[in-house]
Amino acid sequence: MAQTYDLTQGKVSRLILKFYFPMLFSNLLQQIYTMADTAIISKGLGDDATAAVGNMASLIFLIIGFSTGLTNGFSVSIAQKYGAKDDCGLRRAIASSIKLSVGITVLLTAGSIIFLKDILLLLKTDPVILSDSLFYGYILFGGLAATIAYNLCASILRALGDSKTPLIAIIASSIINVGLNSVTIFLMHTGVEGPAAATIIAQIVSAIICFRKLRKIEIIRLTMKDFARDVRMYLDLMKNGIAMALMNSITAIGSMVVQYFVNDLGLAYTSAYSICMKYLNLFMDPACTAGFTMSSFASQNYGAKKYGRINEGLKVCLLIALITYLVFGSVMVFLPETIAGFMLNESDRIAIAVRFLPICGTLMFAVNFLFVFRNAVQGMGFPFIPMCSGILEMIMRIVVIVLLIEPLGFEATAYAGASAWIAALLLNVGSYFVIIGRKLKESAVTAAAS
Repeated sequence: MAQTYDLTQGKVSRLILKFYFPMLFSNLLQQIYTMADTAIISKGLGDDATAAVGNMASLIFLIIGFSTGLTNGFSVSIAQKYGAKDDCGLRRAIASSIKLSVGITVLLTAGSIIFLKDILLLLKTDPVILSDSLFYGYILFGGLAATIAYNLCASILRALGDSKTPLIAIIASSIINVGLNSVTIFLMHTGVEGPAAATIIAQIVSAIICFRKLRKIEIIRLTMKDFARDVRMYLDLMKNGIAMALMNSITAIGSMVVQYFVNDLGLAYTSAYSICMKYLNLFMDPACTAGFTMSSFASQNYGAKKYGRINEGLKVCLLIALITYLVFGSVMVFLPETIAGFMLNESDRIAIAVRFLPICGTLMFAVNFLFVFRNAVQGMGFPFIPMCSGILEMIMRIVVIVLLIEPLGFEATAYAGASAWIAALLLNVGSYFVIIGRKLKESAVTAAAS
């Protein structure tokens, strides 16, 4: 029988680090094989193909980010049931999550394929890369079911305190993905459709590995009774799931507006910007992982009504976010030309990237702390606040890029992102301390009365 991991008992720092590092390696591997995809495409197909794939980034974040937010939202309810030791409710939550995920997969797949070309044209995609962007997008969105299946299975496992199995799944899928990318491009001489297909195959493998582990966990052995219609459970899941999905998608819309202005600057800027975002996502990942860790930790302890432990967990996760900012922010500030040269071939595009990376490296502390506070608020079951912060991020990105693109040029894209991070951080910090302060006070009153 497979084991689950209770995060409501034991030394906080040890539990968090034990959960954090497998999840970190898992997320870093995802980022690294994404970077490997880009490097293989760049060296095998050229900078225009790199631009075509990079041009899809904001749209991929819109669609896949929505589905990821949805499954992460579902995991909040699942973790709270697990923390409260409500095994019956836990099984119903998982069964309902599966049913909702199937329906949303069908809608997202159909919608993304039908409207893909229109959206790319709306983003002023250069005609030179339009065909490759379409090929890449049709395959990736056509295989959305595999991506959602993995995200759901991994989210359930993490809600139960298991971050090791998703790591094993990602190790396997990374090896498959990088291997197939090299085969399709250098041996089969495909275009960007080869790496896209490789990504889907890798996601199928990772979903199977996580699913096999879930089947071994005794307390979540599902029966037909668990799949019975439960409107209250649907509403509880959707409260968290839709709010987190919308937060991701709203943020992605702001990124798409920035992409629109980047594309308008020319193909060289599109290519350089895509590489900058790859590095930014990679260097943010350790803090993002600290945020996901905080979400699982806060969810279980909130369900168990152990609010003081949530504060302890926050301190540990913030320390992780600070350390990773100092390390990776420094790389972006002091070595921008070096890292840009790893992924780009042409000197003019490297020079463009060098204008972006130091700005974000300096201000990246805001997004690192944002991940921790926002996930803490989400984990305690208050998804509306992070959703509002997503709206605030979108507004700040759009306002700043519109106001600064003329006087500052390409650098405006970096300031647009940083201003969005800072605004969202302030909202989530204030909300967290209000919520946790109220809960600690209620807990003290209850303890005194008893």
